[in-house]
Amino acid sequence: MTYVLLLVGLVILVVGAELLVRGSVTLAAFAGVSPLIIGLTVVAFGTSAPELAVSSVSSLKGDSEIALGNVIGSNICNILLILGISAVIVPLSVSSQLVRLDVPVMIASSVAVWGTAYDGAITRVEGILLFLGFILYTIYMIRKGRREEASRRSAIELEADFEAHPVLSVSQGILNAVYILVGLGMLVLGAQLLVDSAVKIATEFGISEIVIGLTIVAIGTSLPELATSVVAAMKGQRDLAVGNAVGSNMFNLMIVLPAAAVLSPAGVPVTTSVLWFDLAVMTMIALICWPIFISRATVSRFEGVVMLGLFAAYTAILIAEATKYGSVQTLKTGYSIVILPAVIVVVSIAALIHLRGGRSESAVAQSKT
Repeated sequence: MTYVLLLVGLVILVVGAELLVRGSVTLAAFAGVSPLIIGLTVVAFGTSAPELAVSSVSSLKGDSEIALGNVIGSNICNILLILGISAVIVPLSVSSQLVRLDVPVMIASSVAVWGTAYDGAITRVEGILLFLGFILYTIYMIRKGRREEASRRSAIELEADFEAHPVLSVSQGILNAVYILVGLGMLVLGAQLLVDSAVKIATEFGISEIVIGLTIVAIGTSLPELATSVVAAMKGQRDLAVGNAVGSNMFNLMIVLPAAAVLSPAGVPVTTSVLWFDLAVMTMIALICWPIFISRATVSRFEGVVMLGLFAAYTAILIAEATKYGSVQTLKTGYSIVILPAVIVVVSIAALIHLRGGRSESAVAQSKT
C-alpha cells in the first residue's frame, strides 16, 4: 500500500502542477503580462512547484534530508536526464542569453549553496540570502525584458496590442481561478503522500532519507520539467527545453532550498558525504553546461547520450550505496574526482577549439571582403 500511495502522490503532484500552470498562465496572459514575465514567474514556479511542496512539507515534518536530497537530485535530473533525453530526441538550441547570464547565475548559485553547506548546515539566514539573490535576478530580468521589448516595438504597436487585447469572461476567470486553487491543493496533498511514503520505504529497507530524496523523490518531482522539455523539443521549441531546465535549477537553489531552510528550526543539515559528493557532483554538472552551451550554441545528440550515461552512472552509485553493494566510496571517488573533471576538461577543450576555429573563419572572411 505504501508503494501505491507513493505513486498516487507523484501523479497528484504532476496533475496539480499542470493545473496551476494552466490557470496562472491564462490569467496572466489576459491581464496583459508579457510572455517573458510569465516565463520567469508563473511557468518557472509551476514546473518547480512539486519540489517546493515536497521540500516544504519535509522540513515542517523534520525530514530535512529529503528536502535537501530532493533539490540536489532534481538539479542533477534536470541537466543530465531531462536535457539528455530532449537532446537525443532532437538537438537543442541554446540562446545567447542563457550563455551570457542564466548559466553563469546557475553556476554561481550552485557554488553559493555548496559554500553555505560547508559548515554542516544551511541556516535560515543563509536561506534568506539565497532568496534575496533570486529576487534581484528576477527584477533584473524583468527590467531587461521590458527594455528590449520597448526598443523593438513602437508606442503605436503597443497601443494597438492593448486595444486588441481579449477580454476574459467571468466564467473563464472563475474556471482558471479554480484551476489554481485545485492545483495548489493537489500539490500539498501529493507532497504529503510522497513524503510519508518515502519515509516509510526508507525506514522499512534501512535506506537513508537522503538517498530516497536523491532518487525516487527527485525524479518524481522532476516529471513536470521532463514533460515540458520533451514536449517543447518535439514541437521544435528547442531553446525552451534548455531554458526550462536551467530556470528550474535556479528556482530550486534560490527558492525551494531556502524555503526548506527557513521552515526547519535547525536549518537543513548537510552531512560530509553529501557535501563532498552529491553537492560537488551537482556543482560540477552545472559547470559542464557552460562549455557545452557556448561551443556551438547547441546540445547535440552525442552530448545528450553522454549526459544520460553520466546520469545512469550516478544513479547506479546511489543504488549501490542503498543496497550496500561493493565499495561505494571507491565508486564515488572515481565519479567525482576522475570522470566528471575529465568530462569538464574535454568539453572545455572542444569548446575552445570551436571558438578559435570560428574566429579564424571570421577573420578570413573579413580579409576577403
